[in-house]
Amino acid sequence: MKPELFIGALSGTSIDGIDVALVRFAPQPALVASHFVAYPEALRRELLALCVPGENEIDPLGRADVQVGRLFAQAINELLAKVALPPSEICAIGSHGQTIRHRPGGATAFTLQIGDPNMITAITGITVVADFRRKDMALGGQGAPLVPAFHEAVFQKQGADRIVVNIGGIANVTMLPGDTAAPIAGFDTGPGNTLLDAWSRRVLHEPMDRDGAFAARGKVNGELLAAMQTDRYFTRTPPKSTGPEYFSMEWLQRHLSAAGPVAEVDVQATLLALTAQTIADAIRRFPSIGPTDIFVCGGGAHNDTLMRSLQECLPSCTVGRTDALGVPVDWVEAMAFAWLARQRMHGQPGNCPIVTGAKRLAVLGGLWLPE
Repeated sequence: MKPELFIGALSGTSIDGIDVALVRFAPQPALVASHFVAYPEALRRELLALCVPGENEIDPLGRADVQVGRLFAQAINELLAKVALPPSEICAIGSHGQTIRHRPGGATAFTLQIGDPNMITAITGITVVADFRRKDMALGGQGAPLVPAFHEAVFQKQGADRIVVNIGGIANVTMLPGDTAAPIAGFDTGPGNTLLDAWSRRVLHEPMDRDGAFAARGKVNGELLAAMQTDRYFTRTPPKSTGPEYFSMEWLQRHLSAAGPVAEVDVQATLLALTAQTIADAIRRFPSIGPTDIFVCGGGAHNDTLMRSLQECLPSCTVGRTDALGVPVDWVEAMAFAWLARQRMHGQPGNCPIVTGAKRLAVLGGLWLPE
């Protein structure tokens, strides 16, 4: 099979900027090049505001849709310039855009990603595949997480039970049985970095707690941690997915108000413990979990304090990073959307119904074609 080049582009729930990955399929995917463009601070503030329900949202939403689309196109063109490739060499772009609202469940479940694909294809001259989640939701699914299907295609190995943990703003897990004929499992576990980052912005005036250094100086407040862990989301049966509009500063503030005075540094330590323990609890849900290799990706993989905490929560498992499997931790999700674009172009399913709850397999994404 002739190698094919696809681009995956997304901005995750941390809303820090745009990841772009150039992926060669031959047919297994290999990362050729990558590029990151940070959101301008003013746009980032607008996007964070749009993630919180408010009044008079339509005009800010429309402006942000155009701005994000232009920035995605700019990031893609900069990547192509870095590797000196013309647009004609790229089969398609898989653009996830920027999620600003995810409301799964119920009769009017919906999800909303912005970053106008018309703008992306007009500026790059490349076919764009976008709007990946809504077909799955139309079929009764959660529309998320979508990456487990990619994890299955790339990371599953006969004879070796593996778990992939993606820690972005929201964390999700994928169980890949060593029996490749057995079904996989996966779901969103709850907050990954979203509350940690939000608290860092509030008390440190920094976008993140780098390496978990601030959290490492604090002590876990057992009462606050236990109260947060009583949230019904954590015990809900999969399929399930969530977002930062649920695990928000308002959610945290309600718990802080009930807990009484807690030192700022101890709040950070407790939030880190919440992320680690809810991931570990989710992993223990998998049947017959024993000594298993766990591979972490996403921004949380760089948080050494969080990685140590996760290992302490799962002493019988080996906690490492997806780099050990040949896929750099920062680019797994962008590669996943390149894979999803390829699935769409080949007319192949992109969802995993056992994970999302959809009625059936489905080809995901719409097509936006250049003139």
